[in-house]
Amino acid sequence: MNYPVWYLPAIGGPTLIAIIAVTHVFVSQFAVGGGLYLVLAERKGLREQNPAILDFTRKYTKFFALLTLVYGAVTGVGIWFVIGLVNPDATALLIHNFVFAWATEWVVFFLEILAITIYLYTFGRMEDRTHQAIGWIYFVCGWLSLFIINGIIAFMLSPGKWTDSHNFWAGFFNPTFWPSLWFRTMVAFMLAGSFALLICAFLKEPQLKALLTRFSGKWVLLAVLGGIPTGYWYLMSTPDHARKLIEGQMATITTALRYGAYAVVGLLALTLVFALARPAWHNKAVGFLLLACAFLVVGSFEWTRENARRPYVVGGDQGVLFSDSIQPDAMQRIQASGFLAAARWSRFKKVDQEHFLAAGQELFKFQCYACHTVGGWNNDLVARTRGMNFNALEGYIERIHQIRPFMPPFAGTDIEARALAAWIVKDLHGEKIPPVASLVAEEETGREPAAAGVPAGKAVFEEHCSFCHQLGEGSNPIRKRVAGWSRSRIRQALDHLSELNPAMPAFTGSAPEKDALADFLTGLNQEGAQ
Repeated sequence: MNYPVWYLPAIGGPTLIAIIAVTHVFVSQFAVGGGLYLVLAERKGLREQNPAILDFTRKYTKFFALLTLVYGAVTGVGIWFVIGLVNPDATALLIHNFVFAWATEWVVFFLEILAITIYLYTFGRMEDRTHQAIGWIYFVCGWLSLFIINGIIAFMLSPGKWTDSHNFWAGFFNPTFWPSLWFRTMVAFMLAGSFALLICAFLKEPQLKALLTRFSGKWVLLAVLGGIPTGYWYLMSTPDHARKLIEGQMATITTALRYGAYAVVGLLALTLVFALARPAWHNKAVGFLLLACAFLVVGSFEWTRENARRPYVVGGDQGVLFSDSIQPDAMQRIQASGFLAAARWSRFKKVDQEHFLAAGQELFKFQCYACHTVGGWNNDLVARTRGMNFNALEGYIERIHQIRPFMPPFAGTDIEARALAAWIVKDLHGEKIPPVASLVAEEETGREPAAAGVPAGKAVFEEHCSFCHQLGEGSNPIRKRVAGWSRSRIRQALDHLSELNPAMPAFTGSAPEKDALADFLTGLNQEGAQ
């Protein structure tokens, strides 16, 4: 809220960060594991006195250097550029607290560039032992780069005792530092083997291809086996809030983990069959499929790690900074005095009748756009709010953090919540809202009485359920969900929603409201049967 917003409503800043960051991590962690692969492959060629293995290693080094130094370096700069525009508050926090860590990492990265360049251009021109030493220097520098960056990334998920002392070392060696470091190291080795298997698929000589395919397959197998205990260690070290999201309270994490599990199974199956058991069957299609599975594993992990911080961008159980760049300590003050008055770059400083809907859009830009798009494919606000009337949406905004713990509380006054709800309903969906004059008036709640003849259960559904479910067609139609359910089963489920699905919040209405909702949902079954 202290900086202007880089507003790209159809794309969304988080989408740009995800595209750049995931591909960067994919390449940069390959740069770590691949460095060790090159040294050990060269050592294998020297020990076995096999010029073909050495020639393969030399060609692999050229591909490795081009990919990691060009794409890796460009996307590394790109991450800084994008996060500085999308979430400058969080970027400033990381810089101010870890400036010397970043400076050290840049020095280490310079040594990486120098070492891999020398290693590449001195193949066959330098004494073997010295050349191997240069390769080891590259790997050590690459792993140290991972060591440093891991401390900062892990801090964002689990700042630990830093929240009390603001001590550099307490933040750097945070609760998830060591498990994250060793898990990422296993991922780096897995990527080294996966990329090598792709290169092996292009080899012409059958004996060499079989030899190096098996060698590379062992890297993937051992890395995946090592990733299982380190991954579990990582999960158990995460803050309680994050672990609950990972274990089922957030549907998008559940989906990402499911695809990640499919990718791990696919990676293992392809490696066991085409790399270890029958390397002669290995071909280019299998190589690309293996690499795609490896990419999906990395993407699933990064997506889960990022979303497990919600509702914070720098999280932990206490929380340091919400994803909308508001500090938790300031939330109560802003909710009392108003968000727009405190937002330095907002066009409007209060909600009035003349700029009511425009003020609602400003509130979206500064509070919701950090995670949502408008008509985009990632967290589309239009799709998320389809089927919600004004009253239901206003109530949802006011208690959004209670309903969805991974979303920050709405920061603002009641009239600001009404302005945001009105902008979404009127401007995004073209639906009717109450008269603006009545919404601006302090004594008005903005709620219209239920229309005559509308069942009470439908009103309860709109207030409590419509933010996730639609009545008819849609991404999650309630009629389909309860098809064939008896009234008693529906009523009992309303008392135990989180047992049906950990991502479903508990129903906060009264017992009579549950009864009315159960009657209404049972009626939907009867209508569908007619």
